[in-house]
Amino acid sequence: MPELAEVEWYRKQWNPARGDEIVDVRLHPRNRVFRGTNARALQESLVGEKLLNSGVRGKRMLFQFSGDSWLGIHLGMTGKIRVESASFRPNKYGHLVLYQRERALVFTDSRQFGRVRFHHGPDEPDWWKSSVPEIISPEFDRKFVDQFLDRHRKAPIKAVLLMQSGFSGIGNWMADEILWRARILPSKRTGKLSERGRAAIFQATKFVVRKSLQTLGKDFSDPPRNWLIH
Repeated sequence: MPELAEVEWYRKQWNPARGDEIVDVRLHPRNRVFRGTNARALQESLVGEKLLNSGVRGKRMLFQFSGDSWLGIHLGMTGKIRVESASFRPNKYGHLVLYQRERALVFTDSRQFGRVRFHHGPDEPDWWKSSVPEIISPEFDRKFVDQFLDRHRKAPIKAVLLMQSGFSGIGNWMADEILWRARILPSKRTGKLSERGRAAIFQATKFVVRKSLQTLGKDFSDPPRNWLIH
């Protein structure tokens, strides 16, 4: 499953489309990726609107359009976002295609564990709002991490790192890198962590996320060669 840095890279794939009008929308409304979403409203509302901005929270993306329209995408395990030519025609895995005069903005997902959501209104949707701080933000500090670890003292530390309610955007490979750098076994109970171990988890988390965004998140290049993922 794409993790925080990969999701950031995918988000930027639609950047060339900012400011341009959507002239047509094609989708498969009954596909699982649209569960809980009014796909027809999405299709009708986005035509004639312009892509204004986008953002990432954890493993989720939000695209803001003119006309008070908001499009949320979660890639799931196999989802991908890309840009194709304006003549692009989707296959059965091309669940959503937003056509502009010069290009097509495509979302594909072969296994359909991803999700597309739509909201119409002046403010960002409730399902986008979150009390979980982004790891690169100042709000993700030692106090927040310590309180979160305290609430999950009986769980193995790797399982805790994978909890999106605390470590938003972290997945398997990033959790492994964090633990390797902190010199902590994945199976170690969170409640057994020493003060030094907690500090190491916090510092390694900040470092791994920041460096991943500077490499994978920037241009999908590999993390440094001395990382565990290699």
